[in-house]
This record gives sequence, C-alpha cells and structure tokens, in this order.
Amino acid sequence: MKDYHLTIEKTVEADQEVNLNDDANDDLFSDPPLLETSPAEDKPEAEDEDNSSPAAEESGGGGGILDDVEVQEEPPKKEEKKEEKKEEEPEKMDEEEEEEMESGDTFDVDITVSDPQKVGDGMGAYMKYTVVSKTSDPSFKSSEMTVSRRFSDFLGLHQKLVAFHTTKGHIVPPVPEKSVVGMTKVKMGKGQEENNSLEFVEKRRASLERFLNRSAAHPKIRANTDFKEFLEKDEPLPKASNTAALSGAGMMRAFNKVMDSASKVVSKMDESDQWFEEKTQHIDNLDQQLKKLHTSVENMVNHRRELSNATAVFAKSCAMLGNAEEHTALSRAISQLAETEENIEQLQSSQAATDFYVLSELLKDYIGLIAAVREAFREREKTFHNWQTAQTNLAKKREQEAKLKSTGKTEKLPQVEQEIKDWQERVEKGQREFEAISKTIRREVNRFETNRVQDFRSVIIKYLESLMEKQQKLIQYWEAFLPEAKAIA
Repeated sequence: MKDYHLTIEKTVEADQEVNLNDDANDDLFSDPPLLETSPAEDKPEAEDEDNSSPAAEESGGGGGILDDVEVQEEPPKKEEKKEEKKEEEPEKMDEEEEEEMESGDTFDVDITVSDPQKVGDGMGAYMKYTVVSKTSDPSFKSSEMTVSRRFSDFLGLHQKLVAFHTTKGHIVPPVPEKSVVGMTKVKMGKGQEENNSLEFVEKRRASLERFLNRSAAHPKIRANTDFKEFLEKDEPLPKASNTAALSGAGMMRAFNKVMDSASKVVSKMDESDQWFEEKTQHIDNLDQQLKKLHTSVENMVNHRRELSNATAVFAKSCAMLGNAEEHTALSRAISQLAETEENIEQLQSSQAATDFYVLSELLKDYIGLIAAVREAFREREKTFHNWQTAQTNLAKKREQEAKLKSTGKTEKLPQVEQEIKDWQERVEKGQREFEAISKTIRREVNRFETNRVQDFRSVIIKYLESLMEKQQKLIQYWEAFLPEAKAIA
C-alpha cells in the first residue's frame, strides 16, 4: 500500500473485497459529506469486516499436546485459507471483467441518430431526433429499437450518467453543450437563414450519435438502467430538469464548478502515487496540445470554405466571359475552364466538410473526454479528502477519550468510545473507497488511451485517403482541360 501521508490506525487486508458499485460514492458531491452526516450512519457497513475471530476463539478447547498441535491448530488454518479464497475470488472475477472490457466486448451496439425535425414554432420550438439501436446484447429487450428523443433528453441522460458513474471513477463521454445562439437561429430562422442553420443541426446530430455510441461501448454505462431506458422506451421520456442553458440550475452548476476549482487550489491533494502524478501531467499536456491543434484545424476549415466560395465566383466569371468571347476556340476553352473550376469548387467544399466532420470534431470530442478524465481525477481527490477528514476526526475523538480518562470524567466515556468505533469504521470505509476509485481510474485511463490511439489511427487514415482521392480527381480535371487550352489557335 502506498503512503498517502496519513497515519492509518487500522490497515485493511490487501485482498479484502472492494465493491466498485457502492452507492455510497454518490454522496461525494456534497462538501464535505463526512462532517454533515452522523458517524453512526456507516456502522452497518463495517459489521462484516472481521469474520475470522469467532473461528479463532473456538480453538481453545482442552486436550493433550498432540491434540493441541494436530487437531486444534490445523482446522483454523484450513478455515483461514478458505476465507482467504472467498475473499480473493471476487477480485479475480473483477480482473476478468476488466480484461474483457479492455480487450473488447463480445456484444455490439450500433446507434444511429437521424432525421432531425423541428417541432413547434417560435421560441417554444425544439429539435426531435430518431434514435435507432441495433445490438447483439441479450440484456436489451430487442435486437433493434427505434425511439424519438428531443435534445433535452440527451442532456438529461448525460446528467444521470455523470451523477452515477463519475463518482465511481468512470469516464463518461461528453454531450454537445446547449447553444442559445445556434438554437435561436433554428427556431426563428426562415428562408435562407433556416438553410444556414442546417450546418448547426447536422453538427449537433453527429455529436449526439458519437456520444451514444461511445457510451454504449462502455460495458458499465451500457448496463445502466437510465441508458437502457433511453434506447428502449418507445414513448416520450419525462421532461429533463435543469437542462436550460440560462436556467437558475445552469448558473448554479457554473458556480459550483468555480467553487470546486477554488477548493482544489486551497486543498490540493499531496499526490504520492507516481502513476497518477505522471498521468495528470500527461493529460494536462495532451489537453493543451489538442486545443491548439483544434484551433488550427478550425482555421483551415474556414480557409477552405473561403477558397471554395472564391472559386465559385471565379467559375461564374469565367462562364460569363466565355459567353461574351467572339473567338470560337478561346470561348470554348474559357467555358471549359469555368466548368473545371466548378468541379474544383465542389472538391474544395467537400474537403472542408471532411476537415470539419472527420478531423475537427474528433479533436473536439477528445477535448471533452479529457475534461471527463479530469473530473474522475477530482472525484478521487474528493474521496481522499473524505478519508483524510475521517482520520482527523478519529484522532480528535481519541484525544478526547484520553482527556476524559486523565481527568476521571468517565460519564461521557462510553459515548466517546462508541464515536471512536464509528469513526474507525469510517476511516476503513474511506480507505476502501479510495483504493477502489484509484483502481477504477487506472483501468479507465488505460481504456481511454487505447481507444484514443485507435480513433486517431482510423481518422488519420480516413482523412489521408480523402485527401488523396480529391487530389487524384483534381489532376483528372486539369488533364481533361489541357487539350482545350492547347486547341486555342
């Protein structure tokens, strides 16, 4: 066990079963939860910790020397081995699940978000999407499911997943943020303005589809009841609350993030685990470089779009000039040049779309995923501080006990002793939770790194193939135009 700069009064067995699905972690969003709840509330969770002491007490029967050696001492040893085996079996099962998660699932889930439709008029309008899911996972009610969901349903699902899974150290994929400006254009736009908002709608649709597929690829999230209900329930979901961009709850979420950041600066965890220290630095550097690259790619997308528009204007001007030209060969060549430039304009527009939807959106997604990784790291720090708080309170109660004994005031001693027992159990519980979330985050980060390499590899190959295809078409266009230019006499 690593030294976390705490004096541990009682050490938990290394092979003790750790429950990664302990719902007690959900309380970690309160600040500080350990000081607000009664110490006696966690008492039942520590009742099953020591099961070996009764067996040890039974070994005190009478008999001769041989009986003491061969009969009384050997059975307890066998009993201890059995208990050790029972404690180790859950860990082996967890390791097998982890290996299966990292090596790839045997079940496939393919989710498509399509057919975005505007429902209603004016500021009360909203977008509705069709979600089609195809899966080989028998835990779902059907192999193919089709439901209709509005954007706030996606936001509500993401909030539930974050509240349940982040406290356990899981990395929840990001969902597109609510855009007041973009949706206002969609709600109020007419004619040409409505056509300009189609890009915003398509961008959001693709982002929602990636969110669902990344969530479905995570075995723990895929098994979540809220996630299954989102894909299976063929009727409108209850309206999600606190999803409005300018709502009071939204402002409170922003305020809480600021307060969490301030708290992090004041009470930063003294990290002694080299792995977490190195990963934290790596994540920070990766985030910084991805943001720089994302800005560069966005500038390139804008440049290609401007070039495409300029090429379209140039092609139109060439066509008008060809019609005005009296020289037959020259007129034909200029008209052919206009046609070639129109084809090139389409290539440039297509390449700009590829730059955006293939490359730029991948970078944006991973910037969001890194934020989710950081959130998991913060939950680990909260768990550590809860453990530290319990240790501090335990030390205070021990000091109080010693003071009562030294002054002879024994009337409050039973109560203090009970509080010491309760806080001792909280310390042990805090240690188990900290070790559990640390173990989960290690697995999640390794999974994140594996997926990141695979995603970037496939996207880079796809992007390069797109570039090569368009360059080959560009060469064909110019080769077809060359004879027309040479025919001018």
